[in-house]
Amino acid sequence: MSKVIVVGSINIDMTMVTDRLPRIGETILGDTVNYFMGGKGANQAVAAARLASDVRMVGSVGDDSFGDKALKHLKKEGVVTDHIKVEKNIFTGMAAIFSVQADNSIVVLPGANGLVEVGEDFADLVEEDDIVLAQLEVPLATVKQAFSIAREKGAKTILNPAPFDQGINEFVDLADIVTPNETEFAGMLGRDIDDSEIEAAMLEWSQAHEALLIVTRGSQGISYVKEGQVLSIPTIEADVKDTTGAGDTMNGAFAALMAQGTPLEEALRLSSVAATLSTTKVGAQTAMPYPKDLESYSEA
Repeated sequence: MSKVIVVGSINIDMTMVTDRLPRIGETILGDTVNYFMGGKGANQAVAAARLASDVRMVGSVGDDSFGDKALKHLKKEGVVTDHIKVEKNIFTGMAAIFSVQADNSIVVLPGANGLVEVGEDFADLVEEDDIVLAQLEVPLATVKQAFSIAREKGAKTILNPAPFDQGINEFVDLADIVTPNETEFAGMLGRDIDDSEIEAAMLEWSQAHEALLIVTRGSQGISYVKEGQVLSIPTIEADVKDTTGAGDTMNGAFAALMAQGTPLEEALRLSSVAATLSTTKVGAQTAMPYPKDLESYSEA
């Protein structure tokens, strides 16, 4: 079976629950605060590990107590951490998440994530038919190098362009699959689009690029381009409590399912289910599903 190799960030997430966001210069009272293991890379690695048997993470943590906790947590989740470096004299990445009425706003401090690199060790790790998944909370040059090596090795690459950076235009064609949300897709186009324009815009982008385009659309599910058509997979209904990590769950689950040889449409459908299930509890990784959680949806 193919490996899933996640190149990405490792954070400690501090989630503050409040009725609304403060205005500039305003102080408000919140409800609760929770600390979770996070980072888009770590989230996606955990989501994949809960559904796949061989998941490796490439990243960096600081030489602080948070870094030690993050490594222990990833190992407990079944993620192989041999390619995660402990960087000296820098803090482990952090994210402040403001959870407001089933939505959120996030401020990320990169810390050790800004030092993630790939080199000969990574080249030795990647094998033909592996899945290499990356996001943009680590240096763009690192993602570009990882995808270049993966392509040389015959591995499949998945780019989750979040948080969006226009610099991906320099290497987006090294990706076999690109998975933006609607906001990130607008950034890829370089212009704002409304919901009525998105399918035409997806076809326009796909005509100019070889990558399979998959756009996550929140409560509207997932849309993707196949043979010159835009197809969509609706989401399931759920009692949404926190959307943090839903996109990461989708990407990690999708990578795991693809590594297992699951057909594209079924992989996308189950990834959408996994993402929705992850919103039913507070925290990015807390409600990420296991195979048993998806069993009732596998033949629905």
